[in-house]
Amino acid sequence: MITVTVLMKVDKEPVKRVPVTLQFDADGAITPAAWTDRGGVARFDLPSRSGKVLVAGIERYHGVLDERVTVELWSVTAAPDASAGAPGGLQGGSTAYPGMQTRKLRVGDREVLTDAEGYLIQASDWSENFVRAEAAVEGLMLNDEHWQVIRFLRQYFEAHGVQASVREMIKHFRDVWGRDKGSNRYLHRLFPAGGPQKQGNRLAGLLRTKGEH
Repeated sequence: MITVTVLMKVDKEPVKRVPVTLQFDADGAITPAAWTDRGGVARFDLPSRSGKVLVAGIERYHGVLDERVTVELWSVTAAPDASAGAPGGLQGGSTAYPGMQTRKLRVGDREVLTDAEGYLIQASDWSENFVRAEAAVEGLMLNDEHWQVIRFLRQYFEAHGVQASVREMIKHFRDVWGRDKGSNRYLHRLFPAGGPQKQGNRLAGLLRTKGEH
């Protein structure tokens, strides 16, 4: 079940009778609209996945879609002020370190600089297209579960200022996916080139973990 709660930012009052749609990262599919109830809640009888929430046709959230999504609005009709967040807004500056070897990666119509393993030099260069380009270089075929992990890693870093540990990833995805998939073994199967702490963080545009340099 995916549950979206829509509130007004100024007073936390629920926004009633407004259409909410979801657009999924994996295939771009868009759901039929679900209208919020008296509590400002719109429900979708769908499994958790990664994607966007559109409220009255305007994108208001992009990340992991599960039973805990909350959207806060200044206005239902006005376009948001970067409501989805700046693509590279989690950490600033350069990730360069002494002796780093770099390579250029073609992302859309421009090139971005990474180290030899694919970690971004400038965190602000992160985008969904970077994920796709780097995954292609690494031979990783992205699916919805990869996007859910990548979104979780970025959201966790934004909330806590540190990278999620494998234990925290397991705890989260065991709740979302169940015991079989919410496991260290399954997360490493998704990210075979070093597991979620290396390959996952790399695709999420986060720093190398301590001791990797």
